[in-house]
Amino acid sequence: MQQIDYIKEIAKYGLENDQEKLLFTLNELIEHSKQTKKVNFALQLQSILKDAIRQQQTNGIVKIGSPKHILREEDREVSDFILEKLTSDYRFPNLVCSEAVHAELAYFIEEHRSIELLRQYDLPVSNKVLFYGPSGCGKTLAAYVLAGELEKMMIVINLGAIVSSKLGETSKNLAKIFRRAATEDCIVFMDEFDTLGKIRDYSQDHGEMKRVVNTILQLFDYLPQSSIVIAATNQKDMIDDALLRRFDLSVKLELPDEAHINELINKTLASSTFTFDNETKAQKVIKDSLGLSYYTIQKTLLTAIKRSLFSKYDGQHKSQKIQTAVWADLINQERRTLLEAS
Repeated sequence: MQQIDYIKEIAKYGLENDQEKLLFTLNELIEHSKQTKKVNFALQLQSILKDAIRQQQTNGIVKIGSPKHILREEDREVSDFILEKLTSDYRFPNLVCSEAVHAELAYFIEEHRSIELLRQYDLPVSNKVLFYGPSGCGKTLAAYVLAGELEKMMIVINLGAIVSSKLGETSKNLAKIFRRAATEDCIVFMDEFDTLGKIRDYSQDHGEMKRVVNTILQLFDYLPQSSIVIAATNQKDMIDDALLRRFDLSVKLELPDEAHINELINKTLASSTFTFDNETKAQKVIKDSLGLSYYTIQKTLLTAIKRSLFSKYDGQHKSQKIQTAVWADLINQERRTLLEAS
């Protein structure tokens, strides 16, 4: 059967309210999608199916306080803490990093691809990762690469919504998220993990911070090994030492050096026909870009491409030369902004 045939049957059984055949056909479509290399689509369908089954009501009246009612209430509460659920198309070729970082991530991925082998020998599986380093150094992209390489659904958590000034609420909110994550074979991604450190402001004796740390340590211990937690922070020093020690893998990401800037430029232009109008001046701009983030450098390059394109567009012909002077001006603006902020 083709994908369109499965979709037709799903529509038919849905309209006929034939749940048994509907679920059977959905599962067949998921398997078909995996076999035809549409892994992201299959993962998204699986997530939708799990959510639907979890929230499904039994026929008749649902008793107040019944397990299904409580579960639906928990889902509503947890949804406030989730920014998005997604699958990732990013792979290692999308990431610019040092050989050491690449090797660390590759070993981590290999562990999860060999999880059954490790279980045979009762060996633990690393499933808690901390990325740290300055803003724009690639922490979020590295998380997306892990999700893409492992073909896992990723839940992006809103830590700002989880942290509460009310006594005990932060620990309860974290428990809700991890309880949800434990039921799904997924990745939990928590950016700005140092947000949890700000809870120190809410208690003179740091009692609330201690409760939060203890809660996270316990939640880490009970997290299934097939589930993964990835945390990212710009301020590692804000995180409790006991919590830092619990991460299986702690990876420092740096701002790009000249070689990595060149690699970033090459990757950015690889699938296009754009080239610099002056290669010598372009190399000078690359040197001037030292100290800026991957994100900033790529953003300015793309802006330079668009401005060069617009300035030479006459309605019929489009220039495929990047005006190096335009890119140089954008880089200089970013450097001035950085100096002003410091």
